[in-house]
Amino acid sequence: MSAETVPPLTADDLERAAQRDAAEEVILVDDQDRATGTAGKLEVHRLGQLHRAFSILVFNAQGELLLQRRADNKYHFATRWSNTCCGHPRPGESTAMAAERRLREEFGIRVSLTEHDEMVYRAEDQESDLIEHEHLHIFHGVYNGEPHPDPTEIGAWRWMAPNAIRRSIESHPSWFTPWFRLLVGRLLPG
Repeated sequence: MSAETVPPLTADDLERAAQRDAAEEVILVDDQDRATGTAGKLEVHRLGQLHRAFSILVFNAQGELLLQRRADNKYHFATRWSNTCCGHPRPGESTAMAAERRLREEFGIRVSLTEHDEMVYRAEDQESDLIEHEHLHIFHGVYNGEPHPDPTEIGAWRWMAPNAIRRSIESHPSWFTPWFRLLVGRLLPG
């Protein structure tokens, strides 16, 4: 897959990203997505606790999806291709507001987002021994400009048609995050 790469990271960039991840808190939830407490993001992923999260799918006017290759320094599922943006609402922050915030932070773009679906999934990263166990809120949006990715989050990006995404996932499933493979099967037009 050809892609636009982002500038290499500096030592300061890596330190800033590690500090941000270590300080972030997420919202723990029950099986009905009711908040049950908060905990540190890294601890939650070590223990595989169910928590609230979101995934964003941003399309252009041609119906292509904006993909990102997760940065090399990501604490789990590094270097894997995924949907436009993922993240977690902070305690006291609505999921919709968090999704808009993370899209600005990761890709430097503002997009009107609409929630389309929810799902719960669990995935283990064999390389980091961390576990994603999320109640995922799925948002869609449309954007036709040039993104400005944060290199601590995104290693490369590209626009890709849904049928080409499906073929790539069938040929090389290990190139993609497990949640993105689920999202493609469930939500992308084919």
